[in-house]
Amino acid sequence: MKKTLPPLLAFAVLLALAPFPLRAEEGWKAGAASTIITPEQFLWMAGYGSRKAPADGKVTELKGKALALEDAAGHTALILTLDLVGIDREQSQMLCRRIAERHGLERPQIAICTSHTHSGPVVGRNLGPLHYWSVDDAQKKSIDDYAAVLLEKLVALAGEALAARAPARLQWGGGKATFAVNRRENKPYDAVPERREHGDLAGPVDHDVPVLSVRDPEGNLKAVLFGYACHATVLSANQWNADYPGYAQAAVEAAHPGSVALFWAGCGGDQNPLPRGEVALAEAYGAELAESVEEVLDAPMEILAPRLDTRYREIPAPLAEVPTRDQLEATAASTNRFEVARARLLLRQLEKRGALDGGYPYPVSAWLFGDGQVEWIALGGEVVVDYARRLKAERLAQRTWVAGYSHDVMAYIPSLRVLREGGYEGGGSNVYYGLPALWGEAIEETIVKAAHDLAGAPTAAAAAAAKK
Repeated sequence: MKKTLPPLLAFAVLLALAPFPLRAEEGWKAGAASTIITPEQFLWMAGYGSRKAPADGKVTELKGKALALEDAAGHTALILTLDLVGIDREQSQMLCRRIAERHGLERPQIAICTSHTHSGPVVGRNLGPLHYWSVDDAQKKSIDDYAAVLLEKLVALAGEALAARAPARLQWGGGKATFAVNRRENKPYDAVPERREHGDLAGPVDHDVPVLSVRDPEGNLKAVLFGYACHATVLSANQWNADYPGYAQAAVEAAHPGSVALFWAGCGGDQNPLPRGEVALAEAYGAELAESVEEVLDAPMEILAPRLDTRYREIPAPLAEVPTRDQLEATAASTNRFEVARARLLLRQLEKRGALDGGYPYPVSAWLFGDGQVEWIALGGEVVVDYARRLKAERLAQRTWVAGYSHDVMAYIPSLRVLREGGYEGGGSNVYYGLPALWGEAIEETIVKAAHDLAGAPTAAAAAAAKK
């Protein structure tokens, strides 16, 4: 006669051997929150040097959103997504310090992601020579005042998301959206529609749409986090607008009342939404992205085991040879207002520090979800698409998610290929960010090595799944 275990003992054995909790919602806790971060007055707008006046209207609100996650062991992490062109290192550090003081989270537990909309406000010293150091004192004060208000809103927002934590089920999947175009390889832009129709667009792209869903124990969608690698530069008018990422988030939230949709920008430093220039196009691209997210949400999604490991590091990213004082003084006397603004900024740094830094403390994070199921690598700056393509090829393919515009946005981050090719993404843009020099040729290997070191070796199961 076959012996059977008593029911309670059988249940205990099953629980011990199960790779996931018997009910996935018993492992994770999650909470989400949203707030409006649109300035209450019309400030100078960020992203374009061609604007001649502050904002003069509003088409959509700009929002800050937060997603708090807690795994089965009680490890907590916070994702902040912002409808802003970027924030600088000083603001990023200040925000993380305040969150640590008020909510007890350490730096590796916090990810800050900006959408890079070019229809939002200047925030502090981000893109300083392009904006802050090129406007009058009244505008400088308005910019500083907004940055202070924004800081308080985001610290409070973090608290709302953390307080909202409740049992949840996390799942992941991936879709596609195809409106991003490699902007270095497809000029003139007015030929893009015809080239797209004939299937002969050139250059590397990343059309993946990674999706993380958060559902309550009843299966209701509470939050969804998704990304895409493309500049948020459909629009250039003097009106507040969250651009295509804002329209995508709004569409997802409309389809799931009560949910919070959060967007992170991928490695889209050399990717543009083309054609562009009209609100209707921003709405259409947002609708395409939202439809991709919806298709993922409607399909079977893999459940994430309730484990989360968050890692963060700042690495010395190398710069090429920095200018001398004599070179800076000569530039400060030139006629290009952006070159002049950068030269004066660097001269102030030289006076204060005695020397210019030959590198930058570059931020890299890696968050590992489940049993090696998904890894999310978040890089600072305007990262070109080569980084995402390389890291996916060298790691877990679709299970490796690579964000740019994260933590702080200090410059474009070219691959070695783009650096050697030159052009705007290859280093011409460094003037507008205030970096003293081009990146050194070790930039790509330095960043990729740090990402590999932080993320660690893929588990055997995850590596095998990535090859399928």
